[in-house]
Amino acid sequence: MTPARDSRRGGRREGALALLCAAAVALLPWYLLQDGFWSFTWLADYPFQPEPAPALFLLLQGRNPWLWPVALLALAGVAAAFAPISRRQRGHAYLGLGAAGLAYLFAQGYALGLQGWSFGFLNAWFGETEQRQFGMGYGALLCGTAFLFMLTWGLSASGRIVQDPFVAGSLGAIIALVGLFVLLPVVQMLFAGLRSEDGSALAAFAERLVDPKLWRLGCLDGRGQCGAAWNSLALAVAVGFLSTLLGLAFALVIVRTSLPFKRFFKSLSLLPIITPPFVIGLAVILLLGLSGVVTQWAASTFGIAPSRWIYGFEGVLLAQLLAFTPISFMVLIGVVEGVSASMEEASQTLRADDWVTFKTVTWPLLRPGLANAFLLGFIESMADFGNPLVLGGNFNVLSTEIFFAIVGSQNDQARAAVLALVLLAFTIAAFVAQNRWLGRKRYTTVSGKGDGGMHPPLPRRVLWVAVGVTLVWTVFTLVLYALIIYGSFVELWGRNWSLTLRHYLQGFAIAFTEHGLQWKGSAWSSLGTTLKIALVSAPLTAAIGLLTAWLLTRQQFAGKAAFEFGTMLSFAIPGTVIGVSYIVAFNVPPLELTGTAAILVLCFVFRNMPVGVRSGIASLAQIDKSLDEASLTLRASSATTFRRVTLPLIRPAILSAMVYSFVRSMTAISAVIFLVSAQHDMATTYIIGRVENNEYGIAIAYSTVLIVVMLTGIVLFQWLTGTRRLGRHGLRNSDTAVISGAA
Repeated sequence: MTPARDSRRGGRREGALALLCAAAVALLPWYLLQDGFWSFTWLADYPFQPEPAPALFLLLQGRNPWLWPVALLALAGVAAAFAPISRRQRGHAYLGLGAAGLAYLFAQGYALGLQGWSFGFLNAWFGETEQRQFGMGYGALLCGTAFLFMLTWGLSASGRIVQDPFVAGSLGAIIALVGLFVLLPVVQMLFAGLRSEDGSALAAFAERLVDPKLWRLGCLDGRGQCGAAWNSLALAVAVGFLSTLLGLAFALVIVRTSLPFKRFFKSLSLLPIITPPFVIGLAVILLLGLSGVVTQWAASTFGIAPSRWIYGFEGVLLAQLLAFTPISFMVLIGVVEGVSASMEEASQTLRADDWVTFKTVTWPLLRPGLANAFLLGFIESMADFGNPLVLGGNFNVLSTEIFFAIVGSQNDQARAAVLALVLLAFTIAAFVAQNRWLGRKRYTTVSGKGDGGMHPPLPRRVLWVAVGVTLVWTVFTLVLYALIIYGSFVELWGRNWSLTLRHYLQGFAIAFTEHGLQWKGSAWSSLGTTLKIALVSAPLTAAIGLLTAWLLTRQQFAGKAAFEFGTMLSFAIPGTVIGVSYIVAFNVPPLELTGTAAILVLCFVFRNMPVGVRSGIASLAQIDKSLDEASLTLRASSATTFRRVTLPLIRPAILSAMVYSFVRSMTAISAVIFLVSAQHDMATTYIIGRVENNEYGIAIAYSTVLIVVMLTGIVLFQWLTGTRRLGRHGLRNSDTAVISGAA
């Protein structure tokens, strides 16, 4: 085959992108449909009504002339696919067409909206217009996607970047998604909050930034309270440090011991994360509050006067440790599994005892996982507002201050924006500190060579501390959840302790009538919506998060640090701010998503994506790059290498990302409370409504049902992802002897 014919053949293959855009212009509805993105009732009127009409039909009617450049660029892309030019020349052509198409689509989408021109200078240039433009629909989104990949393919084929088309396309897709659904909403939220009618926005910003309520240190000398900024920082450091140690203890017990019922401990360790946060706070109050079970028992048995000690730093710390330790555990279990047994055996061959081996070999290899677990715990604590809201009392933190600034009587978006910037500054500092602690050292333990070693026993002091902490934490968790389950069967907590099924029947009653099965319970609708949203969000979160982690650890490109920070940004901002920013950004064209299921899915995917990123980075840091290089040497593409080499080795990270996204989608409240609609109500907003009406019975019953549903989902995800086998990671008999107390 001649080079010219090979070039034309390759051009036709890549020309599918231009054909995709052309088909979108000619065949698919260009604007958002009134019945919703997933509604197909428009097919009955297609294409003769304006709403479901494709762009080509509108243009032929003389409407929407600003769409002509999009159609012409799509046709130019088709022509370039069939032109007798080299691959490099076609790459340059696609680079220009893709960039021009994206820029124009973005510009025309924001220039013209529901009220005509969106900017005053456009009115001055072109005069008032009666033309209107709705949000983008199937056609516009598909054409925009085609322009994006034309751009990335052009960058690769023209030689502007060294990455192959798969890597270039992946980078382009992640950057576009993060920019559109993370950076853009936050930037619009900040600009909306800092806008001032009298032009004094900067002075007001400075005044809010140095507010004594943020930075006072009265708690140190006993003259008052500390500011919300210092409270948040102290709490986040404590939660990050303690949750990492607790997660490590669970991971060591489950992976490196033969303790009975390890699967039970593993499942139980995940219970707090699959529970709505306000339910954990309620259980803590019922156990340790002023009228709590333990408090009243201590008062009657030992004469200890009941107090409100649980409302403040201690209570919030305890609740957040319950909620966020599972995150550290899910990150660390994959890291502990990946520690090379051969390296530990080599240490003992050199006559090092168990403690020296653990201190000089095992512990340093755990550093990437420890750093990532601490960072996630720190960020989660900073962003959490449910637990401080329930248990904070007079202990103010940044997240609750932001919440009240937005939804309280103040309605001060500018103050909320400044508080969010302070919170973001703390997160950046933690991110930098984590990178400095890891440094430039290598932590590779999984290479292309077989690992036939077996892990030595844990040092006795480490083993007993880990087992003791795990057992105590397990008992405490069991007591809390026993209260939750018991409370769902109590007629009226604190007054009428008789048992009843009324709460379950009110929410989940089913009736068999002459018309068939009827879902009579009031909670069925919200549960069905929540399950659909969570099941769609989980695999998307895992896919985007782990692909991002692979790009960060295996590829070199300009702006990598900024790219990594962008992927963590949504995790650092409180959910309340994320929810409001999505309302600001996606309430008007070109992306009208408010009130749809899509905005809930997008919020969950990009809110939870950082867990997949950090978990993937921690796992990939242990896998030798020579495995990828060997695959590429055998002429496998980057896509094949990623699918057949990398993915099987990071199954724990895949499971972590999917489980975390699924359960957080089922239990999230801070962001979705602004995004739900009458058609798309979520389980947590339903529960919050029952709590506000003092219907605690049905609220706890619903939470119990959610726990059962999410446990089922976790088992399903674990079965789907399977396990990773890296060698003979069995346990020596001495482990059993040490646990049983033998010398």
